[in-house]
Amino acid sequence: MESFHIAAACGVVAIAVAWSSGCHAAVDEPVTPESKVPVSIKIIGFNDYHGHLESPGTYGATSAVPAAERPAVGGADFLAAHVAMLKRRNPLNVVVGAGDFVGASPLISAAFHDEPAVETLNRIGLEFNAVGNHEFDKGVGELLRLQNGGCKMTENQTDANSCRGASVGTPVPFEGAKFKWLSANVLSSSTGKPLLPAYGVKTFNDVKVAFIGMTLKATPTLVTPTGVAGLEFRDEAQTVNALIPELRAQGIESIVVLIHEGGVQAGSLSDINGCEGNLAGSAISGIVRQLDDAVDLVISGHTHSAYNCRLANAAGRNIPVTSAGSLGRLLTDIDVTIDPITKDITAVKATNRLVSRNDATVTADAAVAKIVDGYKSLVAPIANAVIGSISAALPNTRVDGACNMPAGNLIADSQLHATRTPGSGNAVIAFMNGGGVRNPGFGFEQSAANEGNGNITYGEAFDVQPFGNSLVTMTLTAKDIKDVLEEQFAGCRGQGATTTRFMIPSYGFKYTWDGSKRCDARISNVILTVGGSTEIIVDADGVVLDPAKAYRVTVNNFMADGGDGYSTFLKGSNRLVSAQDIDALVAFLSKYKAPRRPYDAVGIKEDQGTPRIQRVGASATCPTGANGNP
Repeated sequence: MESFHIAAACGVVAIAVAWSSGCHAAVDEPVTPESKVPVSIKIIGFNDYHGHLESPGTYGATSAVPAAERPAVGGADFLAAHVAMLKRRNPLNVVVGAGDFVGASPLISAAFHDEPAVETLNRIGLEFNAVGNHEFDKGVGELLRLQNGGCKMTENQTDANSCRGASVGTPVPFEGAKFKWLSANVLSSSTGKPLLPAYGVKTFNDVKVAFIGMTLKATPTLVTPTGVAGLEFRDEAQTVNALIPELRAQGIESIVVLIHEGGVQAGSLSDINGCEGNLAGSAISGIVRQLDDAVDLVISGHTHSAYNCRLANAAGRNIPVTSAGSLGRLLTDIDVTIDPITKDITAVKATNRLVSRNDATVTADAAVAKIVDGYKSLVAPIANAVIGSISAALPNTRVDGACNMPAGNLIADSQLHATRTPGSGNAVIAFMNGGGVRNPGFGFEQSAANEGNGNITYGEAFDVQPFGNSLVTMTLTAKDIKDVLEEQFAGCRGQGATTTRFMIPSYGFKYTWDGSKRCDARISNVILTVGGSTEIIVDADGVVLDPAKAYRVTVNNFMADGGDGYSTFLKGSNRLVSAQDIDALVAFLSKYKAPRRPYDAVGIKEDQGTPRIQRVGASATCPTGANGNP
């Protein structure tokens, strides 16, 4: 028999399928021969779904698998089918997530306020999900609406793109999440209570298993401030450890942490079941190192990287720490054995598995496929419209050791173009944050819309720029520009201690960095070309030539508010808020729509054929860790 309940920090309890608000104590049960039999359960985990109703493409179990041999993966219909297949292997099962299941979604979900993501997750069978940073993209009110259901209201009436269930076969009004979002460490500043339940509990053969949901503490640096206004984000490990006595008071010894924080394997093979480097120096390894020994398993996310690790906890015991990559491409299949007498987990076997669309033994879930097809039809007229063209693929990966990003170049260029006239901001520079350029960037091959090679559809552009941020043009001094470039490096000028974040500049702006030098001495050769005129802002020795000289600079509102640790932008004066990022991108690409020539970043005259970001040293690896060193 199974039952499950949700508990907030006070221990709210519900049994079977009903929800109630009382607390209960553990009850001693007689020991029988049957009760001595180990309880085997299956936990099915995944993370960072991001509303990917459709397949994100192909994927290999390791990076060594040739591209031509990688199967098509993901898509809500096959995700549901693979979950169902795993559930059939053990009737004692639970499906859980580690956050970012909505937000930064493709147009097929984002256009309908991520209601499609929730509706498909309901039918996939998700039960508990940690809150990720992207769940806050549209603010607390919208997250609670997605949890509780109901139509999105715009100007006191139902939004035209909300509650479209009549067209896709889902309930009207919007049903809300049948699963429970959990977040133990996110508290209301006014009440001091968790915004959402701290943990959920499911019972298997009279053995209770707790799932603690955790949001990364750094969320306020990753989300527009209005999205997390009035909330407090507490330390992850301390919050988990503080809940252990409460859980044990309920007779719970089997404890799983679902956390939206993660790491990246150190090697280049990227085996989905590997753990190269043991995630050394990552945020998740530091958190696990502080966890109480009562925690038996950690299911993580956030970094979009797959791994299957065993990392040391506070007692020095190695516990399983997993991540299923992102976008529904993988599932983590976890077999757990529990001692029915002590109620503790005695064994864990975890395996990351591809959600293959080419497996002859797995048939797509018809009900979920119908929902996906319905939303696809609704959004098709907008998504398939051609808005421009490119001369070659522009990936969102860092293509060299200096950390240039082709897709980021296009976006930064579009934002400068949208704000460069006196009436729109008079900008001479634009910066784009790398994390805001979504996978996979702009491909050259035509999509299923058959738009033709090199053409970019609105849907493709939206997939790369899904946030709906506004552009903010501000006045910064030359010293401010030098400071914010230095601020890209981990631990420098308030940047987080573990992550180096390189912005992508617009055409005409170049600089050089040297990761071997100290903070505030890494940036040199900052050069700006505008209208054929070139000036040096920072010389070869790193000296700002005219520190007080003012420049108009454009960034998105997330960065303008100090997001990604770029606090120098908070100094910007004479701010002008203008177009949304996606609108600027569409307008810019229209300049390169056939029969006009396609966009070609290499051919932009202000760049003079050289990379915008240059690096001292021969490394071909773009660093993401401390001090700007690989």
